Amino acid sequence: MTAAFSLHDVTLGYDRHPAVHHLTGSFATGSLTAVVGPNGSGKTTLLKGLTGHLAPLDGRLERNGLRQSDIAYLPQQAEIDRSFPISVMDTVLLGHWRTIGLFGAVTRTQRRQAEEALLAVGLDGFGRRPIASLSAGQFQRVLFARMLLQDCPVILLDEPFTSIDARTSADLLRVVVGWHGEGRTIIAVLHDLDQVRENFPDTLVIAREPVAWGATADVLRAEYLFQARQMAEGWDDAAEVCRRGVA
Repeated sequence: MTAAFSLHDVTLGYDRHPAVHHLTGSFATGSLTAVVGPNGSGKTTLLKGLTGHLAPLDGRLERNGLRQSDIAYLPQQAEIDRSFPISVMDTVLLGHWRTIGLFGAVTRTQRRQAEEALLAVGLDGFGRRPIASLSAGQFQRVLFARMLLQDCPVILLDEPFTSIDARTSADLLRVVVGWHGEGRTIIAVLHDLDQVRENFPDTLVIAREPVAWGATADVLRAEYLFQARQMAEGWDDAAEVCRRGVA
């Protein structure tokens, strides 16, 4: 099986301080993987490394032929400024950016596709509303509709179901499962372990360093989760980058 991403002793971090340490493994093409771990364990940093927004401090990260435009990335809602005066429809149409460019005109077909995407996420008739007027759950549906238009083979999701209602979570989870059924590679940072067990075949447990990575039934176990908590609590944020084998 081919790999969408291959990591070889990768260290990622900021200002030369590691946030993810010595990660080796691969995300298979077409896989559906949950990334779990305590707060501050490097999960978001890992996604930023996979997108190419963050270069490794050490080691090698291979995207195996993937272009930047092949990767759809959904950050945490807290990172998104919703005060910009833009409508739901215009936000969704940004999903066509790689085909229409910055100044290209939106075609009738593309607008119809945006309407269909809104229908698919349960927001039919919301197109004219400003995004600032939406609830957290409604706004997350808008972002998923935009990703439907992006139509990327790889989708990275950072806490996509946090702070939204249960019905929205269930609806959007069905979208994720549908993407997986289409053969897309999906990597999602998640906190709901029951959700992971029921829907994600593969899991990476991380606490700055990898704890366990493989089939969810094998790695989402109490001893690994306890180990992850212990590792995260004992981490030194001021530590310098270390390199194995270097005195």
